[in-house]
Amino acid sequence: MQTRAFGRTGMQLSVLGFGCGAVGGLMVRGDARDQERAVARAIEAGVNYFDTAVQYGNGESEKNLGRVLQRLKPPNVVVGTKVRLPSADFGRIAEAITKSLESSLARLRLDRVGIFHLHNAITESGGGEALGVRQVLGEVVPAFERLRQQGKTRFLGLTAIGDTSALHQVIDARVFDSAQVVYNMLNPSAAVALSPNYPAQDYGRLFDHTKAAGVGVVGIRVLAGGALSGSAERHPIASPPPEPIGSALNYDADVARARRLMLLVEEGFAASLTEAATRFALSHPAMGTILVGMATPQQFEDALAAVRKGPLPAGALERLSALRQAFAGEPR
Repeated sequence: MQTRAFGRTGMQLSVLGFGCGAVGGLMVRGDARDQERAVARAIEAGVNYFDTAVQYGNGESEKNLGRVLQRLKPPNVVVGTKVRLPSADFGRIAEAITKSLESSLARLRLDRVGIFHLHNAITESGGGEALGVRQVLGEVVPAFERLRQQGKTRFLGLTAIGDTSALHQVIDARVFDSAQVVYNMLNPSAAVALSPNYPAQDYGRLFDHTKAAGVGVVGIRVLAGGALSGSAERHPIASPPPEPIGSALNYDADVARARRLMLLVEEGFAASLTEAATRFALSHPAMGTILVGMATPQQFEDALAAVRKGPLPAGALERLSALRQAFAGEPR
């Protein structure tokens, strides 16, 4: 398994990480034997980053990952988890963050995690369940730093969702070590400028900011929540179609656009759309590790096989860019 330097952290993370989220559902609702089989296979294949969150099954993902890792006792794996603060806790941010991580560590059966990510959306001034830039830099970061000083996390991270300008400001502050960034074939705007009126959030070349700040990148929504399979069918243990992040405003629109990219398969650039999407996410040098959700151990094998083929060739990227031009001007 190829590894890449993860920002300024000094860590070398496997290009394929193990996503323990609710969208695929394996580590939330899967059979315990399948969970152990998939994690063991990932470790054998060289995967060294496992990503979870308390929100995934209300702690079930953390509990299941903790159980499996305690049984397997792999050396040198990095576990990342997250805190999402409800607005009711915005008046007690430091206390709520500390309580969340301590509960996560208990479920994971760990003394510390490798990366602790903020899971809230970030906007200029906050509101609703989003945090404002001032709250993040003035209250969240100091609370995270205290937890790092206490040895409960090695590195500090954020999930880069919310307003683009706010995300730029927070990353430019150089206080976070990791950013989970939306990057997929439907929305490459973290890397390149979008066409005018393109139907997706424009992340404004966010990779330029992560690179300048030395922030490691975890690629999320690589398959757009499953839409980049090109199929609307979902595995029985997968979540219902997730709320889109960064792409269309409804899942069916994402699936429909994904199907228009099937020409990449028909023209021989990849064996399947999911393979193309997985390899696309690896194609940018800013990417540290990518997360692909899964419902079954076989879906991990599929992701592994795709990663082993390496990034998409230049010809495929050019063809993809041309296909995407047709999306410009369509309603989001």
